[in-house]
Amino acid sequence: MNEPAITTEEKTAEKRGVFGSRSVSPNGRERDSKVETETTGPPRSVIREYFESAVVTVIMALFGMTFIVQAVKVPTGSMQNTIVVGDHLLVNKFIFAPGPRLPVLPQREIRRSDIIVFKYPGNPFNQERDRDEDNIPFKVNYVKRVIGLPGDVVEVKGLRVFVNGTPLPEHIVVAKKPISEKAPLEIKEETPRQGNELYDVYYFERTVEAEREGQDPSISSDFHFAVNGKPAKVPENSYFVMGDDRDNSLDSRAWGFVPRELVIGRAMFVYWSYDETKSFNPLSLDFFTNTRWSRTGTMVR
Repeated sequence: MNEPAITTEEKTAEKRGVFGSRSVSPNGRERDSKVETETTGPPRSVIREYFESAVVTVIMALFGMTFIVQAVKVPTGSMQNTIVVGDHLLVNKFIFAPGPRLPVLPQREIRRSDIIVFKYPGNPFNQERDRDEDNIPFKVNYVKRVIGLPGDVVEVKGLRVFVNGTPLPEHIVVAKKPISEKAPLEIKEETPRQGNELYDVYYFERTVEAEREGQDPSISSDFHFAVNGKPAKVPENSYFVMGDDRDNSLDSRAWGFVPRELVIGRAMFVYWSYDETKSFNPLSLDFFTNTRWSRTGTMVR
């Protein structure tokens, strides 16, 4: 009767000896005595981490500037007062991107009255001016408003622009020619805008007075298209554009049409504007005092 008990104690002792030499995890299960160590490389320095973050940021910025948005500065007054000298704009490059149109993406064709940014196509009538550093064809960016679409017939008569024989509903504003080319126009006369007038165009006082007196406003000798009783038909895949400052804009009236492949995108809004009629001293508060804060965030229409 006692033997079985002795036998049992011996087996228990043997088991204790066996289990006593094994590694046991907290859940009671055995675990291997050999623990695989995770191999690690050399520790990354703080400088390396900052460098990698900077590279990724630059790549993302380049991607965005190439396909989505681009920042441009307005150096001339041809679009005043819709856009003034010193405005810095963000341009939507994606909206007019070539390729198939998907309903879920904000893409569309160029429309009349859109304000577009494009590469200056050059002036065959004034190649001497095209040698200026700020006017190099296919390099310098221009900002104008689309007036004529492919196939349209455009003609300028006095203060009115006709497209396919119908006058465009533009809101005419009378302005005084500024002393400085970089200063905004001084408004002299403005009537209430009608419901179908989507945007403002500006003419100097002398031009408006000549029109009211029944005289033909003087046509600049630089103009060769859609003037002097000679309508201009817009070629395929091209656009007729004009500046809103009609007496101070060299546009399609002077050098012709804008090919579709030169269009960069649509001007969206002003992200910063600096009054360039004022001086700038980097050691002073000129940045804050001369910034046109009221124009920051202004949508371009």
